[in-house]
Amino acid sequence: MSTGILLIDDHKLFREGVKRILEFEPAFQVVAEGDDGSEALDLVEKFNPDVVLMDINMPTTNGVQATADLIKHRPDINVIILSIHDDENYVTHALKTGAQGYLLKEMDADSLIDAIKVVSEGGSYLHPKVTHNLVKEYRRLSEESNSSISSKIGEHRRPLHLLTRRECEVLQLLADGKSNRGVAEALYISEKTVKNHVSNILQKMNVNDRTQAVVTAIRNGWVEVL
Repeated sequence: MSTGILLIDDHKLFREGVKRILEFEPAFQVVAEGDDGSEALDLVEKFNPDVVLMDINMPTTNGVQATADLIKHRPDINVIILSIHDDENYVTHALKTGAQGYLLKEMDADSLIDAIKVVSEGGSYLHPKVTHNLVKEYRRLSEESNSSISSKIGEHRRPLHLLTRRECEVLQLLADGKSNRGVAEALYISEKTVKNHVSNILQKMNVNDRTQAVVTAIRNGWVEVL
């Protein structure tokens, strides 16, 4: 069974580009599209998509408000926000409304496909650059609010009791905001190998997605945040 996708963005050219990417994925089907958040609820009720790709900036009803309205009436719906903003304030506001994902429009095709797959299965997905910014902000707030916690985090130490050395390297690169492709290029390995490492990391750390993995690593001092 294919994953039904509703695409809402006020720029037709962007919508066309996204649709062309998704056409190459037989497991995906764009069931409907709209150009403003005010259409979201009606389109969801009519076409019952599995995932909604929602632009954050639209003229009448923005993506954050539209997501809040959707979640209120359809708490089961999965929304991925599409944005040009990587500031943590935009991200946290979007996530508080119930969005399951946040992608920057500078994303590559692989990130878009991965995000839809993860979110459609009940997970969460953040653009790697967004994850990096959130981790930096979390680290800053932690250091300001509790110096004792900061001292406990202290010196970077690898979790070799839990992960292999290669998995530790991958985890560090995820914390640096690298995509699968970026990790592959940094370590001179294939993207398939990276995906296998990430899957192993999530399983060993008992977390659902890479965002949770990075946050857990930060809390335990397993990675460095520059």
